[in-house]
Amino acid sequence: MESVKKRLTEFSLEAHDLYLNQSVPYLEESPDPLQFYRDWIGPNKPCIIRNACSHWPALSRWTLDYLREKVGSKVISVAVTPNGYADAVSGDRFVMPEERRMSLSAVLDIIQGKEARGVFYVQKQCSNLLDELPELTDDVESHVSWMSAALGKLPDAVNFWLGESRAVTSMHKDHYENLFCVISGEKNFILLPPTDRPFIPYGEYQPAVYRQQEDGEFEVVDQSDSEKVPWIPLDPLDPDLDLYPQYRRARPLRCSLKAGEMLYLPSLWFHHVQQSHGCIAVNFWYDMEYDIKYNYYQLLEALSEVTAPT
Repeated sequence: MESVKKRLTEFSLEAHDLYLNQSVPYLEESPDPLQFYRDWIGPNKPCIIRNACSHWPALSRWTLDYLREKVGSKVISVAVTPNGYADAVSGDRFVMPEERRMSLSAVLDIIQGKEARGVFYVQKQCSNLLDELPELTDDVESHVSWMSAALGKLPDAVNFWLGESRAVTSMHKDHYENLFCVISGEKNFILLPPTDRPFIPYGEYQPAVYRQQEDGEFEVVDQSDSEKVPWIPLDPLDPDLDLYPQYRRARPLRCSLKAGEMLYLPSLWFHHVQQSHGCIAVNFWYDMEYDIKYNYYQLLEALSEVTAPT
């Protein structure tokens, strides 16, 4: 087992030396689909594409006043937490947000300064742009044509994001090919490749949800009938290297995504996200769970689990 662990470590370091970039590269325009597949999707490397969505009407239209007038009365799903951390490890629990139904105008009131207990984030990741805010779809493209051509399919979900600066996405990975487009404000990403998996700690946690009580305080309510959730306890903003010494070998990439820019976030890359206050974004998810690349990295995941410290 020690020899397998040693080889996994060597493999990760070789990946950085041989083909992974030391920073996230920029493309200046929308790419050719075949070339994009060869250069980025196949090698599973992220990049930022400038001018790929800057022509969308949303870039000039989606002010908070426009959203209030256009869809302010719509009732949508909103994640509410006491501290901005939804779907994250807290102590010995994996705590999910309280899912609250409220009007978009009420969310905008909070973004624009109305006092409220908790942190509010529109982040429901089930194609909420199409399902909850279809009135806004004329302001963006229904899919990214060159990405759909490269993958041979349309996106499986199109998501709308709006929230406070305190809202943080904890470190995790998805099996989707992801195109993340900022409409206004800025998103700040910490990225780690799948090959860094041997250095990233995991644990299994009792799932729970936040629930706001009548006095405004939040309680944590266990979901006792649910199985434990595997999740990353490490905070990349302040990693506890005494507790997780292997993380010293990880090589995170940091990038800032500004309005009009699009991040290609490959499947199974670990990512942690912060944002500016009132940032608005749209992302496209292409489900590639049964792709060869996915199966390859799942093998790496399995080997990392069996060699992890106990």
